[in-house]
Formats: sequence, structure tokens, C-alpha cells
Amino acid sequence: MAKRIDGKMISAQVKDECKKRVEEEGLNVTLAVIQVGSDPASTVYVGNKKKACEYIGICSRPYELPEDTTEESLLELVEKLNRDDSVDGILVQLPLPSHIDEDRVIRTISPAKDVDGFHPQSVGALSIGQPGFVSCTPAGIIQLLKRSGVEIDGKECVIVGRSNIVGKPMAMLMLRENATVTVCHSHTANLKEVTKRADILIVAIGRPRFITREYVKEGAVVIDVGIHRNEDNKLCGDVNFEDVEPVASAITPVPGGVGPMTVAMLMNNCLEAKNIAGGSK
Repeated sequence: MAKRIDGKMISAQVKDECKKRVEEEGLNVTLAVIQVGSDPASTVYVGNKKKACEYIGICSRPYELPEDTTEESLLELVEKLNRDDSVDGILVQLPLPSHIDEDRVIRTISPAKDVDGFHPQSVGALSIGQPGFVSCTPAGIIQLLKRSGVEIDGKECVIVGRSNIVGKPMAMLMLRENATVTVCHSHTANLKEVTKRADILIVAIGRPRFITREYVKEGAVVIDVGIHRNEDNKLCGDVNFEDVEPVASAITPVPGGVGPMTVAMLMNNCLEAKNIAGGSK
């Protein structure tokens, strides 16, 4: 039976380390959180981020804007926060309403305050091994693996999904850790054959319970990034957990696996923003 990788416990460790650092270094960190509209899932995520900020000692400055906020007024707010020296990090909660160009908003955030790690400059820095913010979910997965004693160096890693937020940065981080990396997607031929090579299988395709034991090598470590509600309104992932758990050596549950790490690494990025800005103000 697979070891369950406990994202709640590991995220708590990361948050405790951040809290200790804030206290010991006397850091004064402010995160601006912008939410446009009242998407229920976004509201939950924003609430979790506010709670984490409060626990660690980061000042969370909320901007809750109506659904009909124009793109121009949102960009004006982002530019204002870019110029505000009291703000260390800027987070615009996605998804945005359909009339707003998400890419344009992301590109407007100053790379020095891009704590989500989505700005093209942040992504470019990651791709060539330069310092910069790393997208929170992939960074959290690296911590899950390392803190669970999973050896990455020299291992075969297969990532299913090539999104800009998870799949692509995940591939670059695994390369940085000296894994041999394959990225699969909707056009991959013989997907099962490719995934069965993986020592570490990371799944981020947005299809509920898609990955079954036929896709998994005996003894593989399986990381499930997906989150959905099934027909019984219970949370599930991209991996059929009950089917895969008996053949994996370690696996993340949904909920309680990758999800908590995303918020924890956001907090870590907020503290790193202080370093990028040149230390405490």
C-alpha cells in the first residue's frame, strides 16, 4: 500500500518556517490580493490566503472589486500597487471575468512583486536557471517530494499536462533537480506506455479520475494536481486514487495533498519578495 504524502502537514511546516522567519528577522511584509467578482472557488482560495497571511504575520491588503470592473480600471490599480513601496507582493486571483485579458493583467504586475510567478520574466528566469519567483503549485510539489524523502536526482519523471501554470514550470523545476523529464499532453501517442516509464508521475490534466493503475508503474510516486467534485459532490483529483494507491509507492490524496502547498509556497514567495526588493523597509 502506498505511503500517503501529507500536504497538510508539510504545508504547516513551511508556514511555521515562514512565521519564524518573520519573527526572527522582524520582517514587515504586505501582500495585495485583488479579486474581481465573487466566484465561489476563488473566494475560498482568497480566504485561505488571508488566513495564512494572518498566521505568519504578513499584512494582507484585500481589494474586492465588482464583476463589471473594467480591464482599464484593474490595470490602473495594479500599476498603482506597483508604485507603492509599502506593497511587497501583488496577487490577482484567477480566473478573471471573461471581458478582462488575464495575460495583459499578469504582464502588468511588476516582476519584483509577482508572487504567483506567472509573469513572463519570472517564467523566463526559471527556464534559464536564474533567480526569480516560481509558480506556487510546482514549487510546492518539489517540497512535497523532498520532505517526503523522495529521491529526484536521476529519476524518470513524467508530467501529464503542459499548462503555463503547472506543467511547463514543473518540467523546468524537475530538470533543475536532475530528473529526466517527459511532458505529455492531449496529442501524446501511447500515453499509457509513456506514463508507465515514470518513477515520479505528476498529473495535471483537469480530467477527473482519469489516471488508473494501467498508467502507473509498480512502485511509482504519484502526484495528483487535479481537483474536481464527483457525482456525489465529493472532492477528487485527476488520479483514480483507490485504483492507483495499491500499485504506487507514494501518492498525494485529494484533498490534502498538493492544494495546501500552493498557499504555503505563496507565503514563502511573499517573504522572498522582500529579498528581491532589497531587504526590509
